[in-house]
Amino acid sequence: MLDWTEYTKLFAGLLAIVNPLGIVPIFLSLTEGNSAAQRRRVALVSSLAVGIILIACLVLGSGILRAFGITVDSFRVAGGLLLMIMAISMLYAAPSPINTTGTEQTEAEEKEDVAVVPLAIPLMAGPGAISTVIVFAQLSTSFYHYLMVSVVTVSVAVVTVTILLSAPVIGSLFGKTGMNIVTRVMGLILAAIAVEFIATGMLSLFPGLG
Repeated sequence: MLDWTEYTKLFAGLLAIVNPLGIVPIFLSLTEGNSAAQRRRVALVSSLAVGIILIACLVLGSGILRAFGITVDSFRVAGGLLLMIMAISMLYAAPSPINTTGTEQTEAEEKEDVAVVPLAIPLMAGPGAISTVIVFAQLSTSFYHYLMVSVVTVSVAVVTVTILLSAPVIGSLFGKTGMNIVTRVMGLILAAIAVEFIATGMLSLFPGLG
């Protein structure tokens, strides 16, 4: 089992990647015209789907890497680069093209049920969140480590559903500027985690760099 600070770092990183505050405007747009009960259902289903998707990646991640013959360090560097691209988009308070494109966003607005696709995946539990969980899962093989990563993942899902259920209030309270500020701060945190992923992976792949 890792040090508690590592799990705190995972929580902060996943929360920054899932970015439920940044999803609030999209959530409100996609559920425009829905009743309060329908909006609550979308919030609950999408957050539950986020938790299930990430825990599935935790359990199946090592098998996926072995199946493709990918080393953990190579995946760590690739994941770090992916997170850095997302972080740069967040620092500009712009939607990351990694999670969704303009065409996909337009199609999403025409869907009747948006809870799982596109809200849960790829907007929240997208490539960045998935790669982060898989990388952290490989840091230890103990049962307690997997348990702690699961607890962190569930905690992120709980925070997500809490924010989405409060979306109308948050949207009016923070406004576009307030949510952009939060997104930029989370982007800075994510950039630092990305640098650590890349540095650790590169040092393992090329020991001479140390």
